[in-house]
Amino acid sequence: MRKVTAAAALSAALTASLAGCGGGSGTPDAGREARMGTPPASAPAASAPPASAPAASAPGAAAASPGGPAPGAPPAGAPGRAPTLAPGPNGLTPVFERAKQQTDKTVALTFDADMTSDQGPRAAGGERFDNPQLISTLRTLKVPSTIFMTGRWAEEYPDQAKSIGTDPNFEIANHSYSHHAFTSPCYGLPALDGAAARADVDRAFAAFRQAGAVNTVPYFRFPGGCYDDPALRALSTARVTAVQWDVVSGDAFAKDPDAVAEQVLAGVKPGSVVVMHCTRSAAPVTEEAIRKIVPELRKRGYRFVKVSELIGT
Repeated sequence: MRKVTAAAALSAALTASLAGCGGGSGTPDAGREARMGTPPASAPAASAPPASAPAASAPGAAAASPGGPAPGAPPAGAPGRAPTLAPGPNGLTPVFERAKQQTDKTVALTFDADMTSDQGPRAAGGERFDNPQLISTLRTLKVPSTIFMTGRWAEEYPDQAKSIGTDPNFEIANHSYSHHAFTSPCYGLPALDGAAARADVDRAFAAFRQAGAVNTVPYFRFPGGCYDDPALRALSTARVTAVQWDVVSGDAFAKDPDAVAEQVLAGVKPGSVVVMHCTRSAAPVTEEAIRKIVPELRKRGYRFVKVSELIGT
């Protein structure tokens, strides 16, 4: 059985809250910052069809209209019409990391809006798990982006979830409800079994629906980036494509936006998926780094796209 965990990347003592990039007062070491949420190089790519695998016949994600969902669009919060990959071997959930056959200079910036199910008291105490300035900057710079949101984040910030999820500039993907692990060990996160994991995904989509999000796509990102074949099997009936990444921004707990920007700029290739965070307390310099990353990549000829466009190619 193939198994992917991030244990090799982090100390076994890493706490669940830090693992979720959901905040915390401590600051990990520099190596940990660079590897936050990153599975080792032995990730089971064999479980994922190539980027050229057949996509669903439906066009891109449903867009919002001023008066609500477009005619024929899925209900708010339901996975929208967006291309997905064909199932992997034995019907396993397919995994997408980057558009490997991509020749055009396109890149997808993705942002994990992390909040675990038990962090309500910290939010009530004033800790901020959102980052409205980052969203505003992405709008100002006209950067199409994919936000991987936990259901708990959508419940904590329903107005922001609705605003993001009704803006054609963005698409909301599923990052679980609770930000618990789907395999173990994974950064010290508590783990869910198959049935609970499947229900956790449904609960997140329900939270998006409750918030009034429209631009919701059938993509899923494993908390911590940790998964194995049983996790892929547990999600197979959800009909989602699991989305990983090939460029780690290192923005989790980072204090130097220039270092984050340099790491992204050094790693981007045509078809890349960059993982960043939309969580102020755990990734405080992301917005500043974006203001450096975006103009430089555009200067190099890159065009920013949502994950759905990459998968659609």
